[in-house]
Amino acid sequence: MRKRVLSFLALAAALVCGSSAWATPPVWIVRDADSEMILFGSVHVLPPGLTWRPDVLNKALQIADDIWFEIPVDPVAAAQVGQLAVAMGRLPSGKTLQALLTPGERARLAKVCKRIGLSPAQIDPFEPWFAEVLLATADFQAAGASASSGVEETLSSAVSTRTEKRSLETAKQQLDMFDQAPMADQVASLRDTLRQMDSDPKAYDRLVAAWAKGDVRRLDREALSPLRVSAPGIYRRLVSDRNQAWIGPLNTRLQGHGLTIVVVGVGHLIGPGGVPARLRALGYSVQGP
Repeated sequence: MRKRVLSFLALAAALVCGSSAWATPPVWIVRDADSEMILFGSVHVLPPGLTWRPDVLNKALQIADDIWFEIPVDPVAAAQVGQLAVAMGRLPSGKTLQALLTPGERARLAKVCKRIGLSPAQIDPFEPWFAEVLLATADFQAAGASASSGVEETLSSAVSTRTEKRSLETAKQQLDMFDQAPMADQVASLRDTLRQMDSDPKAYDRLVAAWAKGDVRRLDREALSPLRVSAPGIYRRLVSDRNQAWIGPLNTRLQGHGLTIVVVGVGHLIGPGGVPARLRALGYSVQGP
């Protein structure tokens, strides 16, 4: 789940340096008679210095009527998300994360924590979903990556001052999707994350390279397919159900007029269940990968 479902912190992280020779990340353009919608797949956490903004997105940022993010993007909202996540992510008194793991998983947790500069005791009071947040955040920081260099914060700062900023979810709604997931699903996802962090520490190199090149097939293979297998309940809750929920407000917006930019985690845009495919099924013209 570390690279796939932590929407508010990290769908993906970058452990590689940027290259202007890369192709651009994937963009979809949705049109009807009097409106246009740019769908851009985000990586929420990136290192500084990457060159990734496609020309069509740069042009849209100057003239868009509105820009939509998953949740509000501003310093106050970010602080509220962090405080709320810590409160919601705590296990009940007397419960521990390590008690939910097998001896082998506890050993792997200790090994991963040592590599990224955490102590297992620091995450022991928290539910598996929030333990993944802490593990991912420490890994990102060790790699020099941060949300301030990520897609959302970059685009929120770059968009025209006349452009209205909107969101598809509240922070509470998004965190509830993690917190209310069955404990068995949370543990399964944490188990898969620990396995990946231990045995395949270069996974993000490949993931971000695929994103930067617009390689949607590889993105599906690297980011979505493993989650469908390891934790199908979480995949449905955090990917499929949300994709469908977003179609209502996006369809309503397209029935208006003007230019809209929509920025969501790239995993929500690829494949037959992604937002572009669902909008295409409603009869809109959709150009993209």
